[in-house]
Amino acid sequence: MIDPRPEPTDHEPLAAVDLGSNSFHMIVARFTDGGLQVIDRLRDPVRMALGLTADGQLTPEIRERALASLARFGQRLRGIARGRIRAIATNTVRQLRNPRAFLLPAQTALGAPIEVVSGREEARLIYLGVAHGLNDPRQRQLVIDVGGGSTELIIGQGFEPLETESLQMGCVATTQRFFADGRITRKRWQEVQLRLPIEFAPIVTAYKTRGWKRTIGSSGTIKAISDILCGLGGREREIARAGLLELIDRLIEVGDIQHAHLPGLSEDRRPVFLGGLAALWACFEALDLHTMRVSDYAMREGLLYDSLGRLQQQDPRERSIRALARRYSVDGAQALRVQHTALKLFDQARGGWKLEDDARETLLYATMVHEIGLAVSHSQHHKHGAYIIEHSDLPGFSRQEQEAVAALVRGHRRSIPEQTFAEISPRELEGMKRTLALFRLAAVLHRSRSEEALPPLALEVAGREMRLTFPRGWLSQQPLTWADLRQEKDFLEPLGLRLRLRIEREGAAPLANRFVSAG
Repeated sequence: MIDPRPEPTDHEPLAAVDLGSNSFHMIVARFTDGGLQVIDRLRDPVRMALGLTADGQLTPEIRERALASLARFGQRLRGIARGRIRAIATNTVRQLRNPRAFLLPAQTALGAPIEVVSGREEARLIYLGVAHGLNDPRQRQLVIDVGGGSTELIIGQGFEPLETESLQMGCVATTQRFFADGRITRKRWQEVQLRLPIEFAPIVTAYKTRGWKRTIGSSGTIKAISDILCGLGGREREIARAGLLELIDRLIEVGDIQHAHLPGLSEDRRPVFLGGLAALWACFEALDLHTMRVSDYAMREGLLYDSLGRLQQQDPRERSIRALARRYSVDGAQALRVQHTALKLFDQARGGWKLEDDARETLLYATMVHEIGLAVSHSQHHKHGAYIIEHSDLPGFSRQEQEAVAALVRGHRRSIPEQTFAEISPRELEGMKRTLALFRLAAVLHRSRSEEALPPLALEVAGREMRLTFPRGWLSQQPLTWADLRQEKDFLEPLGLRLRLRIEREGAAPLANRFVSAG
């Protein structure tokens, strides 16, 4: 198993930004002596979930508050290499009708790309962070994180999550649902007791069957509840079921969160506290919990450790892609042939086209699974494969990364409809189209699935023109490949690219080589 606790090779800072539904967080840290050394932290109670309208828009006030927060974060991030900054958007951005309308100005304000992650990927990162904060993570543990818009529940052992789930009940969302005016009555609490446990119905059996030895909580909501219970006489950094029920009774007696005097409750947490308390109670009730320890680590720390793994070639995305390939019985030898050629062509073109490392990673993953659609049907297998990739749970991948891999698989053969790139950001669109062209050439060159190695190929790019050089006589011996390459001219036109083939003349200088039109 890959060790998720790699030793760093330098002391350059890494940064993680969490665009949560309640608060935005940023952490800057170094890895030294095998551990995390925090340099700086920032937090803004943006309350993104409060600004989410019924039709999937953000209110202007919340939008401006979010962008202003990201601009402040962006100032702190100046001077940190872009490749060492990871920014993650979670539940509220997932629910936007048009996430790109927010993400484009948000990325400009922050000065770094922002990834939108699924609920299960969010859960994986939370678990990774919490596990690194444990003295002994080898036990099986249940980790619960009550966020602003959702609650993540993970059973894991060591550094590997075994069960991950994200439920639509966070401190902001649940407050709006049951306690929008800040009042808590016995009748309202009975409605909470009736409705929230229903959310757990799909997962209770699987979680209880899997089992766990201890329960650990993370997130601001859980820390706030722990601080309050400690101030009322409970044990430090622990939440007991009895204490939780006593706190609920106390609040019902007061009747209004604004009038409640609770030790350790900050004023910025107060407006969303009741919803967070209800969500945590529901976890205790549905899963028969009695005590919970509280961790200082959460998704931000998990994101830092995940980033370190990527930098040191211990990337969970590669494990996910390999698992997907195995699940659909991909022909590994053919995938490797196409991958080798595609990456070789990419490396020859990257300077002339200024292609980025991210594009090479996307190409790497796409070649590994470009034939998974064959498990459904040979006909239109590129379409089936793209659908599988786009809709699978792939740990380590953001939504944008998954959509990029799906786009390459969708476009690697036959015609390329415009909607292939519908989910690709404008900043990455040109590089994606050019990467796809290289992928298509590799797929054509290996259509015969022959184990015989290709001859040395040389690719030159100049603007929108691709010039591919073959040894003399090779193409004439490969009539199928020759026909496919001629056809590629028409397929590449929608990408704005022109393919030219060059045949080397024996003993001739490079300028004497013969160009052959691909059309």
